[in-house]
Amino acid sequence: MNFRMIKNILGWILIFEAGFMLAPLLTAIIYSEEVFTSYLISMGICLLIGLLFIWRKPKDKTLYSREGFVIVSLSWIFLSIFGALPMFISREIPSYIDALFETVSGFTTTGASIVADVEELSHATLMWRSFTHWVGGMGVLVFVMAFVPLSGGNNMHIMKAESPGPSVSKLVPRVKTTALILYLIYIVLTLLEFLFLICGGMPIFDAINTSFATAGTGGFGVKRNSLLGYSSYIQIVTTVFMIIFSINFASYYLILLRRFKEAFTTEIRTFLGIVIAAITIITLNTVGLFDSVGEAIKHVSFSVASIISTTGFATVDFNLWPTLSRAVLVTVMFIGACAGSTGGGIKISRILIFIKSIAKELSLMLHPKQVRKVMIDKHPVEHEVVRATNVYMVCYVFTFIASVLLVSIEGFDLITTFTSVAATMNNIGPGLELVGPTGNFAFFNPFSKLVLIFDMLAGRLELFPMLLLFSHKTWKK
Repeated sequence: MNFRMIKNILGWILIFEAGFMLAPLLTAIIYSEEVFTSYLISMGICLLIGLLFIWRKPKDKTLYSREGFVIVSLSWIFLSIFGALPMFISREIPSYIDALFETVSGFTTTGASIVADVEELSHATLMWRSFTHWVGGMGVLVFVMAFVPLSGGNNMHIMKAESPGPSVSKLVPRVKTTALILYLIYIVLTLLEFLFLICGGMPIFDAINTSFATAGTGGFGVKRNSLLGYSSYIQIVTTVFMIIFSINFASYYLILLRRFKEAFTTEIRTFLGIVIAAITIITLNTVGLFDSVGEAIKHVSFSVASIISTTGFATVDFNLWPTLSRAVLVTVMFIGACAGSTGGGIKISRILIFIKSIAKELSLMLHPKQVRKVMIDKHPVEHEVVRATNVYMVCYVFTFIASVLLVSIEGFDLITTFTSVAATMNNIGPGLELVGPTGNFAFFNPFSKLVLIFDMLAGRLELFPMLLLFSHKTWKK
């Protein structure tokens, strides 16, 4: 284990986090808010520790897969621990566990909150919450790799460990260039949404925060009623961009290269098909609850896009919808977005591989001697990817069950307990019943919050990086 290299990268992460805090710091200056001091102190702490960590450059910059997993896990943990400091120091969130929960929810783009009324928070803290979504959406290490040569030519191990989905490939030969391309696409799409929101009359501060939260598919809002109070135009624009950010960013790169056939993959077609099917079913089931069919389609489309993209914005309280509609929403909670997007959940590509693996096994039972491979887009899926997908699904189920059992110790109703784990592990935000769109997670005790914090991190990092921290083999020399 290359501990010196791990420490060096963690140092760079903290230095970058100090830089990230410039956004809320400038916001505090603009609005003349006292929390300015809290963010300045937190920046100083991050910068000091970061500089101490990178003081001695490691001679050996070699990184293998286990270092990649450890770096990713510890980076996100460090980001969250230090990112919670401003809210705790300012006493806007008096409990450090609550501040940590809010920060982890931000960086993992979950959007689950312990804050009862977000409008009581300072503008600086609202900006920090939303900005953590934007940073965490594409991946902070991907961001750092775009600007800093972390480990020579071994950055792919880091990118694979942090990027969502069953497989990751380079868009161009150099990993650094790939990271830069991804972030350029990310920035352009964020700016595009911001301009559309401004054109719809949204205040600049609200538009910046909403763009950050949508881009990262996080869902932290600046109003207590999320996006309900905004115009239909703004709600429609947000719906469209939630879908856009749910699609694999590699597809946008292929579109820029005019390779349209390669860009429109089976995964994207399946994703859009699920979105349309979910909207249709729920609209038919809830049309009587709205003033018109158009109003029903608008709110249902927004809710489906919000849940399947794992953003978590709301324009209605879908907790009051019929059982079928809520069941469909819970289903798409687990399905999630496309691999290589900023969305959470199990991922469409992983579900496709898993279903095709089942079909393959059933066929082999009938015809044991046949040779059959799992195919996606007319290309065979490597056995390692199929195996990793199957193992992931098993780990996902066991982790989910364990989390539900641990949270259930508090004794809340099963729907609240089940959907609180589903909402955090799939990085969605709202669940049902007590953790529905109009509720929050403040009522859980510190132990349950720590379990849900682990779920948010494990869900964002695709389980394995977090689980490997508990394996003694990971730390052996």
